[in-house]
Amino acid sequence: MNKLTIYIDMDGVLANFSKAHQNLEKKLDKKVHRPDLVLDFSTFEPMKGAIVAVKKLEEMGHDLFIATTPPWDHPDSWGQKRNWIQKHLPTLKRKMFLTHRKDKLKGDILIDDSFSRGQPDFEGKWMHFGKDGMDWPYVVKVIQTITNK
Repeated sequence: MNKLTIYIDMDGVLANFSKAHQNLEKKLDKKVHRPDLVLDFSTFEPMKGAIVAVKKLEEMGHDLFIATTPPWDHPDSWGQKRNWIQKHLPTLKRKMFLTHRKDKLKGDILIDDSFSRGQPDFEGKWMHFGKDGMDWPYVVKVIQTITNK
């Protein structure tokens, strides 16, 4: 089996940003156009299957890192993201990159739901999470296939 270096995005991949946004709008009874500037990132629910999948990838022996883009104008979010990792994935607490340029990361796989921060130019394989049914079971299956070649 090949050991891979895998970067995993947080919002929309590990942590359910959309649900937090919807809950905020329900609470305020109005549209919120920049929820990233007001939400507490430490309170997000995990995405379905995310925690189990990450643990499975760790058990497979891969080197996992968090690669997340905190909103520049909400500096509290940086610590909130760290606190989320500490609570839900403590084995990754010191393996976190805050970056707006994911194309500069060096590794084999990037699991990310966005394409606006260099993801298409990542040197390894970019797995566009959420696109065309790419969920956590699918991601784990693809990685198992890659490592068993």
